[in-house]
Amino acid sequence: MSAPTRDIQAAGTVVLRRVQDGPREVLLVHRPKYDDWSFPKGKLERGEHATAAAVRETQEETGLRVRLGRPLGAQRYRVGRGWKRVHYWTARVRGDADDVTGYARPGEIDEVAWVPIAEATRVLTYPHDRATMREALAVRRKSYPLVILRHAESRARATWHGDDEVRPLLAEGKRQAERLAAVLDAYGVERIVTSTSTRCRQTVEPYAAAADVAIEATALLSEEGASAEKTAALMVGLAHELPARGPLVVCSHRPVLPGLFTALGMRKEALAKGEMAIAHIRKGKVVAIERHLPL
Repeated sequence: MSAPTRDIQAAGTVVLRRVQDGPREVLLVHRPKYDDWSFPKGKLERGEHATAAAVRETQEETGLRVRLGRPLGAQRYRVGRGWKRVHYWTARVRGDADDVTGYARPGEIDEVAWVPIAEATRVLTYPHDRATMREALAVRRKSYPLVILRHAESRARATWHGDDEVRPLLAEGKRQAERLAAVLDAYGVERIVTSTSTRCRQTVEPYAAAADVAIEATALLSEEGASAEKTAALMVGLAHELPARGPLVVCSHRPVLPGLFTALGMRKEALAKGEMAIAHIRKGKVVAIERHLPL
């Protein structure tokens, strides 16, 4: 008996916008090969995270840079003799440039359009896309991602004889940090707050350099300087600043993480090194949570 084949992995977005004095609209693409209307999506490249693929494919198929919002249920359907699984997120265009007039991707996409939501259900070709559309509309209200990140793979305490606060990442941890940058970019992270410990700073440095975002280091997120009351107050303050200052990543340590989750009213999560939990926050409250392991 042959081994079962793995699902083809793909990712895409449901991009919504509100037009002044007009109806809310959704971004759709037309593929001439299949003569269908659907959401921008595509297969993951080798070693690519689904979040990064969703943003990349949306830009390639529509010309627009987006940031991810709340996660949606994955679609799974048969293709040929196998199956495809498409991971979806709601998304919004970064900045104000959202004109898609005349955009095409030769051979794949011949038309991109903002379609009024009232028409989208009729225009979409497939039932599973119409179901995803309904799900996206149910969670369409704007929220902001707050990424809680545990530092990447670091030197073991038993093999490190210096000050624990300067214990560095391993080579694998540095590779994880490089790959994490694409995920943070997918959420449009505009602010980095991290423990003062070297292993946390090294985890966020690749993204900070790529996105030209300053690193804000605080001992309240370190193992040595965390205070239950003060660290919790820091997290609550960061959550309330999201609308004014944009999506945020907070990098800390295993013993400190439970207090961060509790401060946000979340269930305590045990994150692996390099793993992140994304809390989608609206008006100071967590409305959705997702987790992503390092690649």
